Amino acid sequence: MSDVYKFLRRCGIYYLATVNGGKPAVRPMGAVMEHEGELYFSTGNGKEMYSQIIANPAIQIVGLQPGTRNWIRIDGKAVEVNDVNIKQVMLDACPVLVKYFDSKDCGFFALFKIDEMEAAIY
Repeated sequence: MSDVYKFLRRCGIYYLATVNGGKPAVRPMGAVMEHEGELYFSTGNGKEMYSQIIANPAIQIVGLQPGTRNWIRIDGKAVEVNDVNIKQVMLDACPVLVKYFDSKDCGFFALFKIDEMEAAIY
């Protein structure tokens, strides 16, 4: 388990920024997974966030550990992953997602890995 993943999990809630017509769009997130050394997050493919990522895959994640001044910034490129086996791993790692996606085959379950990731912990 990487230090980046461990730190992000301790944050609980993190904030993911996308580009929306040249402006940042930021939203709180909670589900995150590390699988085979790569970081993943999910969303629904009917959400604005999904459309923004497809139009411009540049993302940034920021998280603050509760009760501290310790924070993380992650930059990268979101790449959609359609492998249902990895989607199942995400559902197993983040059971709260079952409230939104009833199975790995759910038609609106979008999964992204972060490529070209650069992370800094402060």
